[in-house]
Amino acid sequence: MKILLGLLVWCLLLVLCWPVALLALVIFPLVWLLLLPFRLGYLAVEACVALIKAVLFLPARLLGSKGG
Repeated sequence: MKILLGLLVWCLLLVLCWPVALLALVIFPLVWLLLLPFRLGYLAVEACVALIKAVLFLPARLLGSKGG
């Protein structure tokens, strides 16, 4: 649904102002490549937080806590 909405917005932009639509088509992959390290960093931080959470809650799980 999100992709379809993006396509419709781009088609509307193409009809109204085609140079901006073509510029957006060229710029989008470059922006995606620039943001890729930040996404990978977010995944690494999220994995570290999940590991710390698992280590901290390990004693409660071993003792049989019925928490959520």
